[in-house]
Amino acid sequence: MSQRVAIAGVSGRMGRQLLTAAMHSELDLAGCTVRPGDALVGADAGQLVGLTTGVEIVDDLAALSSDVDVLIDFTSPEATLRHLDYCVKQKIAMVIGTTGFSEAQLAAMKAAAARIPLCVAANFSIGVNLLLDVLSRTARLLGDGFDVEIVEAHHRHKVDAPSGTALAMGQAVAGALGRDLKAVANYGREGHTGARDPQTIGFSTIRGGDIVGEHTVLFAGDGERIEISHKASSRMAFASGAVRAAAWLCGQPPGYYDMQDVLGIGETSP
Repeated sequence: MSQRVAIAGVSGRMGRQLLTAAMHSELDLAGCTVRPGDALVGADAGQLVGLTTGVEIVDDLAALSSDVDVLIDFTSPEATLRHLDYCVKQKIAMVIGTTGFSEAQLAAMKAAAARIPLCVAANFSIGVNLLLDVLSRTARLLGDGFDVEIVEAHHRHKVDAPSGTALAMGQAVAGALGRDLKAVANYGREGHTGARDPQTIGFSTIRGGDIVGEHTVLFAGDGERIEISHKASSRMAFASGAVRAAAWLCGQPPGYYDMQDVLGIGETSP
């Protein structure tokens, strides 16, 4: 029997992509939600992508008409945590692609993972997650002889900066170099900054237009420079990865997983 998936925030930019990806996967679409009061409440979810699903859009997870095995959530930190509370009570697995959480919110999510399987990632693109593994290996081989800078670009509507993906890249590099990212991250330079601290990992943020997502990690040494980049041209790359994670998560015990676990790469563990 196929696993049943629900999508939170289906009317958003990512929600529509997730709907399309889910409908072309091995999962059965069991429900879709929008914000309370949204004009789409009661409509067939398929109308968002020009199809018919027979699944009615609701504004509350408790109003879903069928059982759900896994919820995919790319909404906002506050909404995601509300949905997480519901999923814990109902023993529903959850895939979380929301970014911008506080330390306290992340701690609450990790506590919830003792009761249900959670897959949390800043980026569900297969390419980005392969790149995280490459960055860790590259940093370990290069050591402290190269300065590290991370440049990321996104559309004008993105509300958090640096992106969760950029931070994940910074963490991959910092971990490989034995550094604490919180201690060495530099999120902006202005005025007379003095010489660069060689332990620093710098971040630069670009916001504009409809840029889906671009990330470059620069390793700058004496006489040579290495640039490792990933550019997303469609949100479907993220949606397809999230749906793949949802299918994988249904067979897992409670735990805090990420996309590296789904793909079986890197050095992460539940």
